[in-house]
Amino acid sequence: MVVEGLPYFAFPEKMKFWITKILEIPDGSLRRFGIVLMMVGLFLVYLGRN
Repeated sequence: MVVEGLPYFAFPEKMKFWITKILEIPDGSLRRFGIVLMMVGLFLVYLGRN
């Protein structure tokens, strides 16, 4: 939670800008981006456990 909260604490103006940009992205693109990030995260956990 520290890592996720850091940008909002350090750069609140930029985070508001990026949130408005994210709202403009189509749902399908966000879903694809989300699944790719989840797969990368699972792969990193797999590598860390071996």
